[in-house]
Amino acid sequence: MANKNFDYNVIHSDEDIVVLNKRSGILIAADRYDPDAPRLDTLAEKEFGKLYAVHRIDKDTSGLIIYARNPEAQRNLSMQFERREVLKTYHALVYGHPMWEDLHVDLSLQPDGDARHRTVASKRYGKPSVTDFHLIGTCGPYSWIECHPKTGRTHQIRVHLAENGLSIVCDPLYSGNQKPVRLSEIKKKWNGDEYEERPLLSRLALHAYSIELTHPKTGEKVFYTAAYPKDMDATRKQLAKIFGVDPIEQ
Repeated sequence: MANKNFDYNVIHSDEDIVVLNKRSGILIAADRYDPDAPRLDTLAEKEFGKLYAVHRIDKDTSGLIIYARNPEAQRNLSMQFERREVLKTYHALVYGHPMWEDLHVDLSLQPDGDARHRTVASKRYGKPSVTDFHLIGTCGPYSWIECHPKTGRTHQIRVHLAENGLSIVCDPLYSGNQKPVRLSEIKKKWNGDEYEERPLLSRLALHAYSIELTHPKTGEKVFYTAAYPKDMDATRKQLAKIFGVDPIEQ
């Protein structure tokens, strides 16, 4: 059920929920700093009617987002998120190689904690924030990491990685390195024109890949995955070809 829309496509919809795969760079709800920015909820409401937010993902993150279609479903889903009963899986491409295979981060975070509206680690003012990370594998200068946020703070995954010395590729806020991923820099026998080369990936390499929860009406466990967007998928395929590590094959 692909939507011809550039901003999102539809993974699933029924009378109670809508599951969308959004592009990077679009807000999922109103933003107080940029009230006129395009928003996923208002765009999708043209197709589905009134939608109710139950969780958030960052503007720069691509991937899976769920909306409720009625107040009962919203209440049910919001409680599941609050009780940490929802299993969320993100995939991130980071610079460097972690020294761990699994990492549990329990670090309180304070959103909007500095002049750039970044989230900062703060024992005193922060809210409890927990993420589990798993190293999928390394690919030359990069590593693929699977992230399971147990709480839903703004920029949580990005900050928890940054506090552990890792930055996501092309993160405009938490990485000092803004270099896009170029095939010429990872492939030994690359023979294109360096002036004509277009980067494989030049935006935040974080994707909300899958979600598992209880359907608010039927009470059944449901599981949805969001395909990688073109830029991230092209990067995945090239890295898999060269280094033999594929986050989707895991």
